[in-house]
Amino acid sequence: MAKVTARDTYKSLDTEEWLDRVFTRPVGLLWARLFIRLGWTPNAVTVLSIVLGVAAGVLFYFDDLALNALGILLLVQANIFDSTDGQMARMTGRKSRLGRVLDGAAGDLWFVTIYAAICLRLQPQWGVWIWMLGTVAGFGCHTRQARLADYYRNIHLRLLKGADGSELDDSRRLRQDYNRLPWRGNRVWKAFLWTYIRYTAAQEAATPCFQLVRARLFAQPSLREPFLEGSRPLMAYANLLTFNARALTLYASLLVGHPWLYFAAEVTVFTALYVVMHRRHERLCRTINNRQ
Repeated sequence: MAKVTARDTYKSLDTEEWLDRVFTRPVGLLWARLFIRLGWTPNAVTVLSIVLGVAAGVLFYFDDLALNALGILLLVQANIFDSTDGQMARMTGRKSRLGRVLDGAAGDLWFVTIYAAICLRLQPQWGVWIWMLGTVAGFGCHTRQARLADYYRNIHLRLLKGADGSELDDSRRLRQDYNRLPWRGNRVWKAFLWTYIRYTAAQEAATPCFQLVRARLFAQPSLREPFLEGSRPLMAYANLLTFNARALTLYASLLVGHPWLYFAAEVTVFTALYVVMHRRHERLCRTINNRQ
């Protein structure tokens, strides 16, 4: 069997960020090979990434440069493991809906901890206002931005690589699965699935023009390439709204001793990127839908 390279574990060249190509994926691949030899599953690595990411968030509570730097290193490692689990899944064929749900939950748990830690840290100086800013930045901006970026990347991957190369889901089908599944013996999974249904439904609600063209787009091959041509430039926006750009902004704000700057960037810079990406993608879908 040919040796697997980091490039072999990419989702696609269109959706891979530069920093991931030169650092995260190569390092993640080394860990993936080790964990596969040790008999670990991708989901076990995801859980490990959650632990490290939450620990990083806790360290950001302290107004101490050394502890903040340690937290940054832990979050970098958590992100590497977040890459490792997907690389393991693609290398071994052990992809699952549970893995998809856990992978999404990992980032949520990291940043909920980070936001709470920063708010607690700044509360003595800011009072209740830091919680208001953190809530707007987190739930009003960050969650919405990352959710839509994830959706657009999976739409692109679905058309580029087919159903096996994408994690695009349909909330209606997920609800059918949920309703068919008995509660007895499945309480934990049903709770996860309920959360995932809400996540997917929110993605669909934010993309009305795509929902109008979705069935035609997947059924008519003649529409695929025009859509991908318009979607490729938007992957740069989607990539900026996932982890790396956000994390680098967070690290810079911590290292200069003003973590509120991260919240400010979420509300201004990242929101502007989100608005441009969303409008262009919906316009692309309208254009495709108008084709005969």
